[in-house]
Amino acid sequence: MRPPRQATPRHFLMCRPTYFTVSYEINPWMHPSVPTDTAKAVAQWQELYDTYVRLGHRIELIDPLEGLPDMVYAANGALVSDGVVYTAKFTYPERMAEGPAYAEWFAERGYRVHTAAETNEGEGDILTVGDLVLAGTGFRTSTAAHKELQEVIGKPVISLTLVDPRFYHLDTALMVLSDTEIAYYPAAFSDGSRRVLERLFPDAVIATEDDAVVLGLNGVSDGRHVIHNPRATHLAAALAERGFEPIGIDTSELLKGGGGAKCCTLELRAAVDAAEVPSAPVAVPQAV
Repeated sequence: MRPPRQATPRHFLMCRPTYFTVSYEINPWMHPSVPTDTAKAVAQWQELYDTYVRLGHRIELIDPLEGLPDMVYAANGALVSDGVVYTAKFTYPERMAEGPAYAEWFAERGYRVHTAAETNEGEGDILTVGDLVLAGTGFRTSTAAHKELQEVIGKPVISLTLVDPRFYHLDTALMVLSDTEIAYYPAAFSDGSRRVLERLFPDAVIATEDDAVVLGLNGVSDGRHVIHNPRATHLAAALAERGFEPIGIDTSELLKGGGGAKCCTLELRAAVDAAEVPSAPVAVPQAV
């Protein structure tokens, strides 16, 4: 019998989708001709926020900026490792202003900020699994960024090549479940990258295409609870079998921009000496 899994309280940064809409097309999920409902997006985001709070996680907020509708996808804004911030440098001009906005937020709070020279989209393509970093490339983040990142944070960075444009970020095709466990959709990766994942994580949860095409892998785990798209039913069953507690949160409106729960959630990993990074007050959003 499996021992009960333990949840680890997390520290997240989020951005309310006040200005969310789909006014341009930079990934296969975005269709400006399809109407978006900003109020619905805010309500879905609020449910995600409230769920994190209920589970005991600490949430901070960055103010949304008008004209940056994708700023809600906070995971793309940076990577934070041991209190060091590796800033995002976006591929498309529509999102380029988000990188400096997130960098400024971190600098104002005393984080050590490294301004990236190479193109990368934060935790969208850079996922931490214990002391290992998995880094995606193929659509948004350059392999040069992987090398730069390794020099900045001093952790092994494993490059993985994405080959299906529907899964343009690593966090759409792979989810971190714990410091040693992942779930992923093999067909999203090149042959060599699949072999790397099989070698590193032989006991990984394998998602089906049905799970993947609703961005079921764009989820967040605290080691016990896994927040995911409720339409990823096969994945939820597989996670429950492994002793996790799946929690379905509807982010269907935000999916129109190509993101789910993970895209909306940037993890703030503190320095080894937490005193090095002063903490800002927790911002509690008002219900809409």
